[in-house]
Amino acid sequence: MKRREFIKRAGSTTLAVGAGMTGVGVAEAKEKIKWKMVTTWPKNFPGLGTGANRLAESINEMSGGRMHVKVYGAKELVPAFEVFDAVSRGTAELGHGAAYYWKGKIETGQFFSTVPFGMTAQEMNGWLYFGGGLEFWRELYKPFGLIPAPGGNTGMQMGGWFNKEINSVSDLKGLKMRIPGLGGEVLKRAGGTPVNLPGGELFTSLQSGTIDATEWVNPYNDLAFGLFKAAKYYYYPGFHEPGTTLEAIINQQAFEALPRDLQAIVLNACKIANQAMLSEYTARNPAALKTLVEKHKVDIRTYPDDVLETLRKFSNEVVEELANKDAFAKKVYTSYMDFLKGSREWGAISDYSYLQARDKA
Repeated sequence: MKRREFIKRAGSTTLAVGAGMTGVGVAEAKEKIKWKMVTTWPKNFPGLGTGANRLAESINEMSGGRMHVKVYGAKELVPAFEVFDAVSRGTAELGHGAAYYWKGKIETGQFFSTVPFGMTAQEMNGWLYFGGGLEFWRELYKPFGLIPAPGGNTGMQMGGWFNKEINSVSDLKGLKMRIPGLGGEVLKRAGGTPVNLPGGELFTSLQSGTIDATEWVNPYNDLAFGLFKAAKYYYYPGFHEPGTTLEAIINQQAFEALPRDLQAIVLNACKIANQAMLSEYTARNPAALKTLVEKHKVDIRTYPDDVLETLRKFSNEVVEELANKDAFAKKVYTSYMDFLKGSREWGAISDYSYLQARDKA
Protein backbone atom coordinates (compact mmCIF):
# COMPACT_ATOMS: atom_id res chain seq x y z
CA MET A 1 0.00 0.00 0.00
CA LYS A 2 2.78 2.38 0.96
CA ARG A 3 4.69 1.54 -2.23
CA ARG A 4 1.65 2.25 -4.41
CA GLU A 5 1.04 5.54 -2.60
CA PHE A 6 4.70 6.59 -3.12
CA ILE A 7 4.53 5.81 -6.85
CA LYS A 8 1.28 7.78 -7.20
CA ARG A 9 2.71 10.84 -5.46
CA ALA A 10 5.95 10.65 -7.44
CA GLY A 11 3.99 10.56 -10.70
CA SER A 12 1.96 13.63 -9.70
CA THR A 13 5.13 15.53 -8.84
CA THR A 14 6.73 14.62 -12.16
CA LEU A 15 3.69 15.89 -14.08
CA ALA A 16 3.68 19.13 -12.10
CA VAL A 17 7.39 19.77 -12.71
CA GLY A 18 7.00 18.92 -16.39
CA ALA A 19 4.13 21.36 -16.75
CA GLY A 20 6.21 24.11 -15.09
CA MET A 21 9.21 23.45 -17.29
CA THR A 22 7.11 23.57 -20.46
CA GLY A 23 5.13 26.64 -19.37
CA VAL A 24 6.82 28.84 -21.94
CA GLY A 25 6.01 26.43 -24.72
CA VAL A 26 2.39 26.21 -23.60
CA ALA A 27 2.09 30.03 -23.59
CA GLU A 28 3.60 30.25 -27.07
CA ALA A 29 1.28 27.51 -28.29
CA LYS A 30 -1.77 29.56 -27.36
CA GLU A 31 -3.37 31.64 -30.09
CA LYS A 32 -1.54 34.92 -30.61
CA ILE A 33 -3.24 38.28 -30.22
CA LYS A 34 -3.28 39.55 -33.81
CA TRP A 35 -3.42 43.27 -34.52
CA LYS A 36 -3.49 45.19 -37.79
CA MET A 37 -1.63 48.48 -38.21
CA VAL A 38 -2.70 50.85 -40.99
CA THR A 39 -0.42 53.70 -42.02
CA THR A 40 -0.49 56.85 -44.08
CA TRP A 41 2.85 55.95 -45.69
CA PRO A 42 3.76 53.90 -48.76
CA LYS A 43 4.65 50.33 -47.76
CA ASN A 44 8.24 50.07 -46.49
CA PHE A 45 9.02 53.70 -47.40
CA PRO A 46 12.37 54.69 -45.84
CA GLY A 47 12.11 56.44 -42.49
CA LEU A 48 8.35 56.74 -42.26
CA GLY A 49 7.17 53.36 -43.47
CA THR A 50 10.11 51.52 -41.94
CA GLY A 51 9.46 53.43 -38.71
CA ALA A 52 5.97 51.92 -38.61
CA ASN A 53 7.51 48.51 -39.32
CA ARG A 54 9.95 49.01 -36.45
CA LEU A 55 7.07 49.74 -34.08
CA ALA A 56 5.32 46.52 -35.07
CA GLU A 57 8.54 44.50 -34.79
CA SER A 58 9.20 45.86 -31.30
CA ILE A 59 5.75 44.82 -30.10
CA ASN A 60 6.12 41.39 -31.67
CA GLU A 61 9.55 40.78 -30.16
CA MET A 62 8.97 42.25 -26.70
CA SER A 63 5.73 40.32 -26.29
CA GLY A 64 7.64 37.07 -26.73
CA GLY A 65 5.36 36.00 -29.54
CA ARG A 66 2.15 36.64 -27.62
CA MET A 67 1.24 39.46 -30.03
CA HIS A 68 1.66 39.84 -33.76
CA VAL A 69 1.13 43.19 -35.49
CA LYS A 70 0.81 43.15 -39.27
CA VAL A 71 1.55 46.43 -41.06
CA TYR A 72 -0.47 47.72 -44.01
CA GLY A 73 0.83 50.60 -46.12
CA ALA A 74 -1.40 53.34 -47.50
CA LYS A 75 -4.16 51.92 -49.74
CA GLU A 76 -3.41 48.30 -48.81
CA LEU A 77 -6.30 48.14 -46.35
CA VAL A 78 -7.58 51.73 -46.21
CA PRO A 79 -6.59 54.97 -48.01
CA ALA A 80 -3.87 57.07 -46.36
CA PHE A 81 -6.17 59.72 -44.95
CA GLU A 82 -8.68 57.22 -43.52
CA VAL A 83 -6.29 55.78 -40.94
CA PHE A 84 -7.82 57.75 -38.06
CA ASP A 85 -11.35 56.55 -38.81
CA ALA A 86 -10.22 52.97 -39.42
CA VAL A 87 -8.62 52.71 -35.98
CA SER A 88 -11.47 54.57 -34.32
CA ARG A 89 -14.08 52.12 -35.61
CA GLY A 90 -11.88 49.06 -34.99
CA THR A 91 -11.08 48.09 -38.58
CA ALA A 92 -7.48 48.12 -37.33
CA GLU A 93 -6.19 48.16 -33.78
CA LEU A 94 -3.24 50.44 -34.49
CA GLY A 95 -2.47 53.29 -36.85
CA HIS A 96 0.62 55.32 -37.79
CA GLY A 97 0.38 58.80 -39.27
CA ALA A 98 0.44 62.46 -38.23
CA ALA A 99 -2.14 64.44 -36.27
CA TYR A 100 -2.34 67.28 -38.79
CA TYR A 101 -3.85 64.92 -41.35
CA TRP A 102 -7.06 64.84 -39.30
CA LYS A 103 -7.47 68.60 -38.90
CA GLY A 104 -10.91 68.37 -40.53
CA LYS A 105 -12.02 66.31 -37.52
CA ILE A 106 -9.85 67.70 -34.73
CA GLU A 107 -8.25 71.05 -35.47
CA THR A 108 -6.59 71.23 -32.06
CA GLY A 109 -4.76 67.99 -32.84
CA GLN A 110 -2.36 69.95 -35.03
CA PHE A 111 -0.53 71.15 -31.92
CA PHE A 112 0.58 67.55 -31.39
CA SER A 113 2.21 67.21 -34.81
CA THR A 114 4.01 70.48 -35.53
CA VAL A 115 3.55 74.24 -35.37
CA PRO A 116 5.20 76.64 -37.85
CA PHE A 117 8.14 78.40 -36.17
CA GLY A 118 7.39 76.22 -33.13
CA MET A 119 9.15 73.47 -31.23
CA THR A 120 11.99 71.30 -32.46
CA ALA A 121 11.92 67.51 -32.06
CA GLN A 122 13.71 67.60 -28.70
CA GLU A 123 11.37 70.29 -27.43
CA MET A 124 8.29 68.39 -28.60
CA ASN A 125 9.45 65.26 -26.80
CA GLY A 126 10.05 67.28 -23.66
CA TRP A 127 6.59 68.85 -23.77
CA LEU A 128 4.77 65.63 -24.61
CA TYR A 129 6.50 63.33 -22.11
CA PHE A 130 7.22 65.72 -19.24
CA GLY A 131 5.36 68.98 -19.91
CA GLY A 132 1.74 67.80 -19.92
CA GLY A 133 1.34 67.64 -23.69
CA LEU A 134 0.59 63.91 -23.87
CA GLU A 135 -2.16 64.21 -21.25
CA PHE A 136 -3.89 66.89 -23.33
CA TRP A 137 -3.47 64.78 -26.47
CA ARG A 138 -5.09 61.74 -24.89
CA GLU A 139 -7.96 63.79 -23.55
CA LEU A 140 -8.55 65.17 -27.04
CA TYR A 141 -8.67 61.73 -28.70
CA LYS A 142 -10.67 59.96 -25.97
CA PRO A 143 -14.14 60.72 -27.47
CA PHE A 144 -13.02 58.87 -30.61
CA GLY A 145 -12.06 55.75 -28.67
CA LEU A 146 -8.37 56.31 -29.39
CA ILE A 147 -5.16 56.48 -27.39
CA PRO A 148 -2.41 58.53 -29.10
CA ALA A 149 1.33 58.21 -28.49
CA PRO A 150 4.42 59.74 -30.10
CA GLY A 151 5.55 57.20 -32.69
CA GLY A 152 8.38 58.96 -34.50
CA ASN A 153 9.81 62.36 -35.33
CA THR A 154 11.32 63.61 -38.57
CA GLY A 155 13.33 66.38 -36.95
CA MET A 156 13.78 69.60 -38.90
CA GLN A 157 12.32 69.40 -42.38
CA MET A 158 13.23 71.19 -45.60
CA GLY A 159 11.15 74.04 -46.97
CA GLY A 160 10.19 72.17 -50.12
CA TRP A 161 10.64 71.70 -53.86
CA PHE A 162 9.66 74.52 -56.23
CA ASN A 163 9.50 74.96 -59.97
CA LYS A 164 10.13 78.67 -59.65
CA GLU A 165 12.32 80.91 -57.53
CA ILE A 166 10.94 82.46 -54.36
CA ASN A 167 12.47 85.94 -54.20
CA SER A 168 9.65 87.77 -52.47
CA VAL A 169 6.27 87.17 -50.81
CA SER A 170 4.59 87.99 -54.13
CA ASP A 171 6.07 84.77 -55.55
CA LEU A 172 3.88 82.80 -53.15
CA LYS A 173 0.66 84.28 -54.51
CA GLY A 174 -1.28 81.75 -56.57
CA LEU A 175 1.27 79.03 -55.80
CA LYS A 176 -0.32 75.56 -55.63
CA MET A 177 1.70 73.68 -53.05
CA ARG A 178 1.28 70.39 -51.28
CA ILE A 179 1.63 71.41 -47.64
CA PRO A 180 -0.53 70.04 -44.79
CA GLY A 181 -1.55 71.32 -41.38
CA LEU A 182 -0.97 74.80 -40.04
CA GLY A 183 1.80 75.37 -42.58
CA GLY A 184 -0.85 75.13 -45.29
CA GLU A 185 -2.93 77.77 -43.54
CA VAL A 186 0.10 80.06 -43.40
CA LEU A 187 0.68 79.63 -47.14
CA LYS A 188 -2.98 80.39 -47.77
CA ARG A 189 -2.67 83.59 -45.73
CA ALA A 190 0.27 84.54 -47.97
CA GLY A 191 -1.86 84.11 -51.10
CA GLY A 192 -0.97 80.53 -52.02
CA THR A 193 -3.20 77.48 -52.44
CA PRO A 194 -2.40 74.62 -50.06
CA VAL A 195 -3.11 71.10 -51.35
CA ASN A 196 -3.18 68.01 -49.14
CA LEU A 197 -1.89 64.91 -50.92
CA PRO A 198 -0.57 61.60 -49.59
CA GLY A 199 3.12 60.94 -50.17
CA GLY A 200 2.56 58.41 -52.92
CA GLU A 201 1.01 61.06 -55.19
CA LEU A 202 3.62 63.80 -54.83
CA PHE A 203 6.02 63.01 -57.66
CA THR A 204 3.36 62.59 -60.34
CA SER A 205 1.46 65.70 -59.21
CA LEU A 206 4.61 67.82 -59.23
CA GLN A 207 5.88 66.46 -62.53
CA SER A 208 2.52 66.91 -64.28
CA GLY A 209 2.07 70.47 -63.03
CA THR A 210 -0.99 69.66 -60.93
CA ILE A 211 0.94 71.40 -58.16
CA ASP A 212 3.73 73.99 -58.47
CA ALA A 213 5.61 72.96 -55.35
CA THR A 214 5.65 70.38 -52.60
CA GLU A 215 7.18 69.87 -49.23
CA TRP A 216 7.68 66.32 -48.06
CA VAL A 217 10.21 65.64 -45.33
CA ASN A 218 13.97 66.08 -45.63
CA PRO A 219 16.85 64.92 -47.89
CA TYR A 220 16.67 61.24 -46.89
CA ASN A 221 13.00 60.90 -47.84
CA ASP A 222 13.00 63.42 -50.68
CA LEU A 223 15.85 61.58 -52.39
CA ALA A 224 13.96 58.29 -52.06
CA PHE A 225 10.94 59.81 -53.83
CA GLY A 226 13.10 61.25 -56.62
CA LEU A 227 11.58 64.70 -56.20
CA PHE A 228 14.74 66.25 -57.67
CA LYS A 229 13.57 64.93 -61.04
CA ALA A 230 10.36 66.95 -60.89
CA ALA A 231 11.44 70.33 -59.45
CA LYS A 232 14.44 72.57 -59.84
CA TYR A 233 14.74 74.46 -56.55
CA TYR A 234 15.06 73.00 -53.04
CA TYR A 235 14.35 75.57 -50.32
CA TYR A 236 15.12 75.74 -46.61
CA PRO A 237 14.48 76.17 -43.70
CA GLY A 238 11.34 74.13 -43.09
CA PHE A 239 9.61 76.87 -41.10
CA HIS A 240 6.35 74.94 -41.32
CA GLU A 241 7.65 71.71 -39.73
CA PRO A 242 10.58 72.30 -37.35
CA GLY A 243 10.17 68.97 -35.55
CA THR A 244 7.20 66.90 -36.65
CA THR A 245 5.87 64.32 -34.22
CA LEU A 246 4.36 61.29 -35.91
CA GLU A 247 1.70 59.42 -34.03
CA ALA A 248 0.78 55.91 -33.14
CA ILE A 249 -2.96 55.75 -32.55
CA ILE A 250 -4.32 52.80 -30.62
CA ASN A 251 -7.91 51.58 -30.50
CA GLN A 252 -8.82 52.04 -26.85
CA GLN A 253 -11.08 48.99 -26.63
CA ALA A 254 -8.40 46.72 -28.10
CA PHE A 255 -5.78 48.22 -25.79
CA GLU A 256 -7.87 47.77 -22.65
CA ALA A 257 -8.51 44.13 -23.58
CA LEU A 258 -4.77 43.42 -23.29
CA PRO A 259 -3.19 42.25 -20.02
CA ARG A 260 -1.26 45.00 -18.28
CA ASP A 261 2.17 43.76 -19.29
CA LEU A 262 1.23 43.81 -22.97
CA GLN A 263 -0.24 47.31 -22.56
CA ALA A 264 3.13 48.43 -21.20
CA ILE A 265 4.90 46.73 -24.10
CA VAL A 266 2.76 48.56 -26.69
CA LEU A 267 3.35 51.97 -25.09
CA ASN A 268 7.08 51.41 -24.61
CA ALA A 269 7.42 50.16 -28.18
CA CYS A 270 5.98 53.53 -29.26
CA LYS A 271 8.72 55.29 -27.28
CA ILE A 272 11.36 53.14 -28.95
CA ALA A 273 9.95 53.93 -32.40
CA ASN A 274 9.81 57.64 -31.57
CA GLN A 275 13.49 57.86 -30.65
CA ALA A 276 14.69 55.46 -33.34
CA MET A 277 13.10 57.41 -36.19
CA LEU A 278 14.67 60.70 -35.14
CA SER A 279 18.03 58.97 -34.79
CA GLU A 280 17.70 57.46 -38.26
CA TYR A 281 16.95 60.80 -39.90
CA THR A 282 19.86 62.39 -38.06
CA ALA A 283 22.14 59.68 -39.45
CA ARG A 284 20.79 59.51 -43.01
CA ASN A 285 20.15 63.15 -43.95
CA PRO A 286 23.79 64.30 -44.36
CA ALA A 287 24.64 61.61 -46.93
CA ALA A 288 21.35 62.14 -48.77
CA LEU A 289 21.95 65.89 -48.96
CA LYS A 290 25.43 65.28 -50.34
CA THR A 291 24.00 63.00 -53.02
CA LEU A 292 21.37 65.56 -54.02
CA VAL A 293 23.96 68.32 -54.35
CA GLU A 294 26.95 66.48 -55.82
CA LYS A 295 25.31 63.80 -57.95
CA HIS A 296 21.99 65.36 -58.95
CA LYS A 297 23.14 69.02 -58.96
CA VAL A 298 20.14 70.20 -56.96
CA ASP A 299 19.89 73.98 -56.59
CA ILE A 300 19.51 74.57 -52.84
CA ARG A 301 18.15 77.95 -51.86
CA THR A 302 17.29 79.70 -48.61
CA TYR A 303 14.07 81.63 -48.21
CA PRO A 304 14.76 85.39 -48.24
CA ASP A 305 14.63 87.03 -44.82
CA ASP A 306 11.63 89.19 -45.68
CA VAL A 307 9.69 86.11 -46.83
CA LEU A 308 10.43 84.32 -43.57
CA GLU A 309 9.45 87.41 -41.57
CA THR A 310 6.10 87.59 -43.36
CA LEU A 311 5.49 83.88 -42.93
CA ARG A 312 6.30 84.21 -39.22
CA LYS A 313 3.74 86.98 -38.87
CA PHE A 314 1.05 84.93 -40.63
CA SER A 315 1.99 81.91 -38.54
CA ASN A 316 1.41 83.78 -35.29
CA GLU A 317 -2.01 84.86 -36.56
CA VAL A 318 -3.02 81.35 -37.66
CA VAL A 319 -1.95 79.69 -34.42
CA GLU A 320 -3.62 82.31 -32.22
CA GLU A 321 -6.85 81.99 -34.16
CA LEU A 322 -6.79 78.22 -33.68
CA ALA A 323 -6.21 78.71 -29.96
CA ASN A 324 -9.25 80.96 -29.68
CA LYS A 325 -11.67 78.48 -31.26
CA ASP A 326 -12.59 76.82 -27.98
CA ALA A 327 -11.58 76.55 -24.32
CA PHE A 328 -9.68 73.29 -24.73
CA ALA A 329 -7.65 74.60 -27.68
CA LYS A 330 -6.74 77.60 -25.52
CA LYS A 331 -5.47 75.30 -22.75
CA VAL A 332 -3.32 73.34 -25.20
CA TYR A 333 -1.99 76.55 -26.78
CA THR A 334 -1.12 78.05 -23.39
CA SER A 335 0.69 74.88 -22.33
CA TYR A 336 2.56 74.70 -25.65
CA MET A 337 3.62 78.35 -25.64
CA ASP A 338 4.68 78.33 -21.98
CA PHE A 339 6.89 75.31 -22.60
CA LEU A 340 8.31 76.87 -25.77
CA LYS A 341 9.14 80.09 -23.91
CA GLY A 342 11.12 78.25 -21.24
CA SER A 343 12.80 76.07 -23.84
CA ARG A 344 13.88 79.08 -25.89
CA GLU A 345 15.41 80.75 -22.84
CA TRP A 346 17.38 77.62 -22.00
CA GLY A 347 18.23 76.92 -25.64
CA ALA A 348 19.73 80.38 -26.08
CA ILE A 349 22.49 79.58 -23.59
CA SER A 350 22.77 75.87 -24.39
CA ASP A 351 22.30 74.50 -27.90
CA TYR A 352 22.19 77.80 -29.79
CA SER A 353 25.26 79.31 -28.16
CA TYR A 354 27.17 76.05 -28.48
CA LEU A 355 26.39 75.71 -32.21
CA GLN A 356 27.54 79.26 -32.79
CA ALA A 357 30.78 78.58 -30.95
CA ARG A 358 31.31 75.24 -32.70
CA ASP A 359 30.72 76.63 -36.18
CA LYS A 360 33.35 79.34 -35.70
CA ALA A 361 36.03 76.70 -35.33
